[in-house]
Amino acid sequence: MNQATLHDLWRPLGSTGLHVSPLGLGTVKLGRDQGVKYPNGFSIPDDAAARALLDQARELGINLLDTAPAYGVSEERLGPLLRGQRHAWVIVSKVGEEFELGQSRFDFSPAHTRYSVERSLQRLQTEHIELVLVHSDGNDLAILHDSGVYETLAELKREGKIGAFGLSGKTVEGGLLALEQGDCAMVTYNLNEQAEKPVLDYAAAHGKAILIKKALASGHVCLQPGSDPLRASFKLVFAHPGVSSAIVGTINPQHLSHNVALLSQLLRSMPTAD
Repeated sequence: MNQATLHDLWRPLGSTGLHVSPLGLGTVKLGRDQGVKYPNGFSIPDDAAARALLDQARELGINLLDTAPAYGVSEERLGPLLRGQRHAWVIVSKVGEEFELGQSRFDFSPAHTRYSVERSLQRLQTEHIELVLVHSDGNDLAILHDSGVYETLAELKREGKIGAFGLSGKTVEGGLLALEQGDCAMVTYNLNEQAEKPVLDYAAAHGKAILIKKALASGHVCLQPGSDPLRASFKLVFAHPGVSSAIVGTINPQHLSHNVALLSQLLRSMPTAD
């Protein structure tokens, strides 16, 4: 029996012109082990393990990688790890949140936004990042209205340094405004939290991109008793036509292959799958 993959299940990322795997690989665990909200502890994998994980992800049909300056050394590690295969990946990075000495701080100013993107390009050893999201501190509307971050990202898009931009936010109002004025919203949507569903609805109606964060409630949903929580989580997320991809951060090869096999089976059995 052939291993299940997602190669033929890629889908449009809104109206960006990009096609992405329905599962993206989150890379916070490649770069940061402080101040993370996972139910179990973990060790940051060494380069050999990280490279093996990326190779496995590619073989399984995953082409979407999620990183951020706030993910410790994730970007710096990905740069060398992706050398020679950069063309095979759609990279999502962020601006706005810095993580230093175990603490987050936020800066959404135009100057810092530009500095952050230029730094990410250097760290990732690339000339172009496909998607950059604003890493919100929760004040979504104020950030989008007052900081100048979206205007700066639009400039960087015109300059060809980034392909698309959006918001990784925390509110319905922020998500809606982010989609009205940008390309993508990253929203929390899982068995425990569905408050941001109106953002998914808007995206589906307007051809905008949605990435789901915490699809498995940062792993916590897997601790609940009852029927298979992973299947139930994926079923909920992908039943919505607005969803482009779900970002799941794992450094466990068995979890990765299990997630892909389950999602592949589920999408092929759902009437919405192409």
